[in-house]
Amino acid sequence: MKIIRSISLVILSAIILCPLGAVQAKTVVAIAHTHEESHPDHQGFLAFKEYVEKNAGDRYEVQIYANKTSGSNEEVIELIKSGTIQFMAISTANLEPHNKKYAVFSLPYLFSSEEIYEKFISDPAVIEELGEENDKDGFTPLAAFTAGTRSFYAKTPIKSVKDLEGKRFRIQSGKTNKDLMYYFGANDITISFGEVYKALKNNVVDGAENNELALVDQKHGEFCKYYTYDRHQMCPDMLVGSSLFLYSIPEEDFDTFKKAAIEAQKVEFGRWKKSIEDAKKKAKEMGVTFIDVDVHEFQEKVKPIYEDVLKNNPQIKSLYEKARAFDKKYAK
Repeated sequence: MKIIRSISLVILSAIILCPLGAVQAKTVVAIAHTHEESHPDHQGFLAFKEYVEKNAGDRYEVQIYANKTSGSNEEVIELIKSGTIQFMAISTANLEPHNKKYAVFSLPYLFSSEEIYEKFISDPAVIEELGEENDKDGFTPLAAFTAGTRSFYAKTPIKSVKDLEGKRFRIQSGKTNKDLMYYFGANDITISFGEVYKALKNNVVDGAENNELALVDQKHGEFCKYYTYDRHQMCPDMLVGSSLFLYSIPEEDFDTFKKAAIEAQKVEFGRWKKSIEDAKKKAKEMGVTFIDVDVHEFQEKVKPIYEDVLKNNPQIKSLYEKARAFDKKYAK
């Protein structure tokens, strides 16, 4: 990390709009995310807050801004870079434009199971490699939250790849996601996650792709009555901190925030599976039908993506090889 540590806390506090009224005043640390307060990410951040204030509460006060109150992911990542907001949870798909290494998680069918995927994103070596250019990126990954498996949900049943053809789906940003839709024969629309409900309501899109929580937390199940388990991606939400902030505080405080991130991850992982079970139950009550499909048919369609991504993004080769090694080691 090339940012100089000697930037004083007084200067830092001015940058993040939290002036110190006295020598003993606490520095306010802001966390932002786009989810509801019931979401596992938020529960993870509550653990983060508890850990920091228990171990460094005389120096820091942690404030959490949920449900897009600080803006969209695209807006908040810029605030992270400037140091205005200190921490956030953001999908790796949204980080791709800032660092191509994160594109490895957009590769379809990279992992054989969620268990292997969770082992991979929990590996400190993976987090360290993702953060090798944090001075240039402006953000530093500290941990990863699971976001389950992404699948399609729509207003009409999807029982095979053919049922995707010609349909309009909201996708996350990123070239790999656009290519995914191209090989599936569908049309992609890239809009903010917070705009999807309105787009579904106004028939701008025929469906979207995400985990099951979107059906309930974002109320997408009001319009999309079919959720198809094609399980095409596993993209984590990265817990990232402002590099400007993290490398301008004492090393012992930086260490506290890193440990808080691991605590947050443990809580988020623990809450995730229960949240999915509850979401499926509520979605069924909303009239949503869950459909299992032959995943191999979907896998075959998107194989060309691998050659293209690995050729045009040599930065991800190391992480890709690590992921494949994890899958080979832990696959049953």
